[in-house]
Amino acid sequence: MDSSLKDRLIQIVGQDNLLLEDADRIFYSQDVSKRADYVTNAVICPGDKHELAAAVKVVVEAGYSVFPRGGGMSYTSGYLPTNKKAVTIDTGRMNRVLEVNTTDMYVTVEAGCRWIDLHEALKGKGVRPPFWGTLSGIRATIGGGMSQNSIFFGSGVHGTAADSATGFEIVLADGSILKTGAGAQVNASPFQRHYGPDLTGLFTADAGALGLKATVTMKLIRDPAHKRFASFDFADYSSLFKAASEVSRRGLATESFGFDPYLQSQRMKRQSLASDVKTLTNVMKSSGGAFKALKEGAKIAMAGRGFMDDAEYSYHFITEAHSAAGADAALAEIEEICTEAGGKQLENSIPKIISANPFTPLNNMVGPEGERWLPVHGLVPHSKGPELMAAVEKCFADHGDELDAHGVNTGYLIATIGASTCVLEPVFFWPDERMEIQEEVVEDSAKKNFKDFGARPEGFATVMKVRAALSDIFVAHGAVHMQIGKAYPYREGLEPATYAVVEGLKKQLDPTGQINPGALGLI
Repeated sequence: MDSSLKDRLIQIVGQDNLLLEDADRIFYSQDVSKRADYVTNAVICPGDKHELAAAVKVVVEAGYSVFPRGGGMSYTSGYLPTNKKAVTIDTGRMNRVLEVNTTDMYVTVEAGCRWIDLHEALKGKGVRPPFWGTLSGIRATIGGGMSQNSIFFGSGVHGTAADSATGFEIVLADGSILKTGAGAQVNASPFQRHYGPDLTGLFTADAGALGLKATVTMKLIRDPAHKRFASFDFADYSSLFKAASEVSRRGLATESFGFDPYLQSQRMKRQSLASDVKTLTNVMKSSGGAFKALKEGAKIAMAGRGFMDDAEYSYHFITEAHSAAGADAALAEIEEICTEAGGKQLENSIPKIISANPFTPLNNMVGPEGERWLPVHGLVPHSKGPELMAAVEKCFADHGDELDAHGVNTGYLIATIGASTCVLEPVFFWPDERMEIQEEVVEDSAKKNFKDFGARPEGFATVMKVRAALSDIFVAHGAVHMQIGKAYPYREGLEPATYAVVEGLKKQLDPTGQINPGALGLI
């Protein structure tokens, strides 16, 4: 980076917020999937939208590309540099909750605000966004979640992160700030999403390719006071899909997710006695009432971890309502659907624990012995869930010898979104060298059983080869993706006329192609 640009950036963000050391630049040039082919030249940490806008303007004018990074939890190369003249934007200092409006029912945050930050800020207020966070929310940011279109908490009824957004402030390539939603009306507040064409939607799931999110506004709903939990064991994935899809169609579960035998065994291995105690304490705190708290805590303590030993495909539901009767009725309906599909009821410890501890340390981003972990995913309608699963199973079988040769194990996360969508997320675990990002994110207490595998480039190449084959299968089955980043064949799978519009937007908003080049296949 030339000295004149460096000096201008120091004037904007301060010397401490311009990172130029090799260790920082290397760390910010990797995500969960891999190290980038290029190392960023600098990392800028703006403190608010004005500093962000000024920094983007001078970087672009100096001929550098800008790569926006939220919490760094991408596994699809979302923010990785794609050229030699790269500058990374870290939004971590832009972490404030700017407005909580419980009269007009919206909340505005800076894009670097983490989901856990918002969760803590709303405690005791009786409100939350319909979609309220990802499993990685202890690090993942709300701006990143909107760019990736994340799922989990609330998704079973309320959809993805994008479905809760009502407006953004977006920093464009020229340093101007674009407002979307009702808040773009000069005398209005961001109280709703729609006013003319839906400009907010253009910047959801865009992988940061069209502009940099500075602030995010989301709608609020009353936080239901009553939750119920259910877990079931299914003999095969066909019966699992049958039950999960019917619960989804009826809108009965705000969180709906399951695992194959391998993935659930990995999850159980990773838990420690210390985390068990903390988890049990939080479950009891969240149960309401001393007797009920003791009763719920005793159930989990008695179940221990053995209740999953003989489970095949386990599936878990959290349902909620504003009345106890409503929650009980929804739970009864879920139990009836799952029993009719052949499910056997399990102790409901897993959904209880996740509900009581929504944003836990990200020790699950490696295997129990420190193996590398990498997911891939596809979203299909309910009618295609079982056939997509069968195609993925066949792909794994076809590459079985190759995977076995490098110690690669595979598993699945299955979930539903809203009334119409199944999520299939195959995951890979394999022995390989851990990168700086895994060493930084995973807690020291989880590292006691880690092995030093050393670099295994052939194993990594095999994982990426099979991952690419799965991406082709997803395209063939009409699947769509969240977290498109730079990994999925977005251009190749999209109707040409549709992609032409995306390209046109890119040229309008970023004429020189310097905002996250490569994201969405845009150069």
